[in-house]
Amino acid sequence: MNELSVHPNVYATGRSKGLLAMLETVWLRQQDLGDGVMYIVSGFANYNGGVRFYPAFRDHVQRGGKVVAVFAGSCRQNLTSRQVVQEMLECGAEVHIVKRKRLMHVKSYGAKTSEGQMLVVTSGNFTGPGMAQNVEMALLLDRPTTSQLGFSWSNLIESMLAQDWIVQQPKLDERSAPVWKLLYDEEGSKIALDETHTMTMILKLGHADTARINAAPGSSASKGTPYFWLSKDCYDFFPPLKIPNSRGSKRTYSCEVKAHFVDIGKTKPVRVTFEAENNLDFRLGTGPLKGTRVAGAGDWAAISRIGESEYEVRVYRQSSDVAKALSEHAVHHTGNRGKRYGFLPNDEFQNIAGAHVG
Repeated sequence: MNELSVHPNVYATGRSKGLLAMLETVWLRQQDLGDGVMYIVSGFANYNGGVRFYPAFRDHVQRGGKVVAVFAGSCRQNLTSRQVVQEMLECGAEVHIVKRKRLMHVKSYGAKTSEGQMLVVTSGNFTGPGMAQNVEMALLLDRPTTSQLGFSWSNLIESMLAQDWIVQQPKLDERSAPVWKLLYDEEGSKIALDETHTMTMILKLGHADTARINAAPGSSASKGTPYFWLSKDCYDFFPPLKIPNSRGSKRTYSCEVKAHFVDIGKTKPVRVTFEAENNLDFRLGTGPLKGTRVAGAGDWAAISRIGESEYEVRVYRQSSDVAKALSEHAVHHTGNRGKRYGFLPNDEFQNIAGAHVG
């Protein structure tokens, strides 16, 4: 069935509430891994744009399928990162880089299988913001529709690569090749946040978020690392999640960030983890809060991003005026236990909470 959506959670004509859900339909639910080709065409790409799908890409190729990606690259603009290209290549994908942004504004995704072809046409790039909090429209065309249109993924890609463009293919064993100079470093020290990323996440806390925070030291309830369980839409709120899990069969991706726990006056490195093959939640380690009893179920957390890998964490009791004001910005629901979340710019959070951020 054809579907149209505007995310995040703006409008949808079908079950898919956004671009990410459409890609899950095309690549995970409507495609047998190992059958056919998965396609990605995007002017911009970064690591977190694909973190939901890397396990599927890898399994698809290992089972005999193929993944083809076409991205844009530039020596001066941050279009496609080295990190996403390296991960795609390690998954076994065939990657093409088109030099210069103005030649490559296309954003489309899909698959060709033994049952037909599916196509997603969208404004969303293969980036964390494109998949999460940017306002993007996406149209999913099903197999009967693409057949009626006479659409062919093979012909599209062949036609793109046949143009008089500068197109290069990066290889993992040729890291000194000129094509790698068209890719930017997501983890470079010169990367600065723009105002669209200096945001505060407002999160209603549940029992799972606060049980270890309130447990008596040394008790069985205090065992393990406490976490704030976040939403499934945090792809653009954290740095590249490039640390794979070393234990367990379910693949996770993590990164380490510096967290200032304002309520207890402690700053510690903590882990952010995305469970790519389990419940798809992001979680933020809150080890320094264990046993402090600074938060309970129903209270509110404010997580402010103040740098590429630096955050401030504050907790507000649910009965406080600040919590009541912040709760109005938690417009999205996550899970089935009343958890809510939302985002607002850091300066707006400062005005509401009377807090200095940064």
